[in-house]
Amino acid sequence: MSKNGITNTRNVAIVGPYSSGKTTLLESILSVTGAISRKGNIKDGNTVGDSSSEARDRSMSVELSVASTKYQDINLTFLDCPGSVEFAQETYNTLVGAGVAIVVCEPVIEKVLTLAPLFKFLDDWSIPHLVFINKIDRSSYGYMEILQVLKEASNRLLVPQQYPIHQEDRCIGYIDLVTEQAYHYHPNSPADPVPLPDYLAESEKAARAEMLETLADFDDHLLEELIEEIEPPQSEILQDLKQELSADLIVPVFFGMAESDYGVRPLLDALVKEAPSPEITTERRGLKVEVDGDTIVQVLKTYFTSQGGRLSLVRVWQGQLTDGMTLNGERTGGIYQLMGQQQIPINQASVGEIVAIGRLETAKTGDTLTNSSQSIESLPQADKIAPVYALAIAPENRNDEVKLSSALSKLLAEDPSLHWEQHGDTREVILWGQGEVHLQVALDRLRRKYSLSMTTHLPQVPYKETIRRSTNSHGRYKHQSGGHGAFGDVYLDIKPLSRGEGFQFHQTIVGGVVPKQYIPGVETGVREYLQHGPLGFPVVDVDVTLTDGSHHSVDSSEQAFKQAARIAMNEGMTQCNPVLLEPVLAITVSVPTEFTSKALQLITGRRGQILGYDSISGWKGWDKVSGYLPQAEMHNFIIDLRSLTLGVGFFDWKYNHLQEVPDKLADNILATASSNGKK
Repeated sequence: MSKNGITNTRNVAIVGPYSSGKTTLLESILSVTGAISRKGNIKDGNTVGDSSSEARDRSMSVELSVASTKYQDINLTFLDCPGSVEFAQETYNTLVGAGVAIVVCEPVIEKVLTLAPLFKFLDDWSIPHLVFINKIDRSSYGYMEILQVLKEASNRLLVPQQYPIHQEDRCIGYIDLVTEQAYHYHPNSPADPVPLPDYLAESEKAARAEMLETLADFDDHLLEELIEEIEPPQSEILQDLKQELSADLIVPVFFGMAESDYGVRPLLDALVKEAPSPEITTERRGLKVEVDGDTIVQVLKTYFTSQGGRLSLVRVWQGQLTDGMTLNGERTGGIYQLMGQQQIPINQASVGEIVAIGRLETAKTGDTLTNSSQSIESLPQADKIAPVYALAIAPENRNDEVKLSSALSKLLAEDPSLHWEQHGDTREVILWGQGEVHLQVALDRLRRKYSLSMTTHLPQVPYKETIRRSTNSHGRYKHQSGGHGAFGDVYLDIKPLSRGEGFQFHQTIVGGVVPKQYIPGVETGVREYLQHGPLGFPVVDVDVTLTDGSHHSVDSSEQAFKQAARIAMNEGMTQCNPVLLEPVLAITVSVPTEFTSKALQLITGRRGQILGYDSISGWKGWDKVSGYLPQAEMHNFIIDLRSLTLGVGFFDWKYNHLQEVPDKLADNILATASSNGKK
């Protein structure tokens, strides 16, 4: 493909909070550009995006949807990303390959705050982005009020390119601040040019002057023109918009009503005239713009189709991708453009294009693939978001247990923000994710794709126990049968250790009263007992010393001494004042400053301990709170945190230490464990 062919390609991510109207905007774009003959809608479940059963059941995006179209000779691939914070990993993985992003938001001041994490990610990755204020007809706020709040949420300078025309309380059109041409909207049709209303002349001039002054911050020639009161030509303004947007220095702002196609055509015009071409994005990633060089692609998303085939959605960064090419040692099995769930076969793809490849069985989301025989440096990929919500799962049909591991592996390949483990203490299979909806979607996929219906419950807390005092204990195992008997006799000193020291075993045997070959059996018996202590939980931070014993020259064995040690431990541990321990997590909670006090109360209200809080570097108006939180209090912590922070609060955690459970709570835990047969 020629360099001109590269220039005529754009890939555009559509991002924004849940319910902002991203999928509706995509449907409108596809209709306006002629890619579809009839618009679908979310209510009827017939949109190109959100085509999966899990998305349509919930009327929300739960995974990436891809669709391609053409507008003014530009080939456009749109990546409709989920808006819910629970599916943010999917969005971030996709944005790594995007050339430009449209940030869709509602004209509601309280909801603008939810854009902050998204703006931060776009800025950190230097991804050019525009803002499209959707549902402008439903706004109860003034346009300038909304802009001001948007400016406070963004670290980049916002540049409005339109000014609204209102009739009473309705937005009926807009003024293009570049051309100063006014337009009136018409449902599902292009806007009509109309004379600029006299009553808006002054407001329009002020808005346009602000736009030009912002651009002049990056263009000395434009600044000179403004100082000398020379009207800059439209071509110069558009060139500045393109340069500054491509460099991720400004954020152009548009508005409209996607449901009625209002504002969609001006948005498309901006993508054609102002959005960076693929070679600019490629160079920003440190790669060469080579059509004929080695092929380099990056996996943005992995799909398992209903027919069972594996598809890898990739961005072509360098070279040309052809069907049958070998990438990282695997031969590709088909190249496809995606239109929702429809796969359109193509023979090749070039720099900047985003396509799906079949049969790459080992390629994972984020991987860098090449046809080169030389090793290459992997391209950066989005950081993995730590899981914060868990359910213990088990197949409804126990015969399906053998299929579960394979199905979970495929599930995690599609959605890397999931994680599963078989817990070493509780033996439960635990599925981790980003929230309740996230895990329910995963469970739906297990049922629909892999015929695995699951039962779920809250994961058990991996409690431990320890002792407060020391004791001496004696254990004797004697068993006589028709042949050789069994005999083992031990004396043990049991004492507590400091928290975190684990288990220690010693022996001070003299004179061979316990022969050397039997001492490992004593230690094994002690260790086996400690897996299930007097309270019913694994025992930690205990020191056991074998001090004395006796043996029989014929009947003694390692097995007999193991049994004797278990008897001694059983007798002695109950005298050591056993106490219940719970795991405590070190957490860092990140919230907008206005919600910091609520975050503090949330932690302390769950038996947590505050260690301190401070502003977050690089996050305007955000704080991080450090503290300790008992793992037993973690389950719904993320749900409450999001509820208190308009859905934007998040936290990181890791295991830190064990601490004693308060006596009253310990009594309740032990009573519950006893009734469930734990003890």
